[in-house]
Amino acid sequence: MRESDVLEKNPHVSRSALEAIHGQVFGWALSRSYYDRAVAEDLMQQAYVELLTGKARFDNKSSLKTFVFSVVQNLARSRYRRIASRLRLVQAAGMTTVDDAVQPIEPNENAALWKAVQELPERQRDIVELVFCRDMTIEAAAGVMGVTVGTGRAHYDRAKKTLKMKLTHIGAGFDD
Repeated sequence: MRESDVLEKNPHVSRSALEAIHGQVFGWALSRSYYDRAVAEDLMQQAYVELLTGKARFDNKSSLKTFVFSVVQNLARSRYRRIASRLRLVQAAGMTTVDDAVQPIEPNENAALWKAVQELPERQRDIVELVFCRDMTIEAAAGVMGVTVGTGRAHYDRAKKTLKMKLTHIGAGFDD
């Protein structure tokens, strides 16, 4: 890590390290935003602002990738809490629409598998995406999700068993 590459308010983070994981982090942001590109870009920008200002401080307790994924995860949760709060207010006021609603867009590739993954409970879906799509270990994925490694392993195991059952039932096949 070059001295000029280090973030001023986050001395354990370098610009080049962030650039190296940008694509994977953006993919995670897309997933957290139900594949709404504009929302994913906002999440990424907000995550970078938090890193640059030192609001999110990396202390080398995990990998940088795990840390940045966690920042994006937390920002997405905060965003959707605000949307849910606004939705409750709108419903209480008797209105029928909300301008900030998010509609999921499903990828066309591997439709049967994607449908089966989308039907999993949230934490199982998250662990599957982090491990298989974002190349994380179960330990790192558990860190991003804010759960213990044991809980992460349990969600991972349940997700694999559920996916195997669903995909075998529809004849899509599944390798352990």
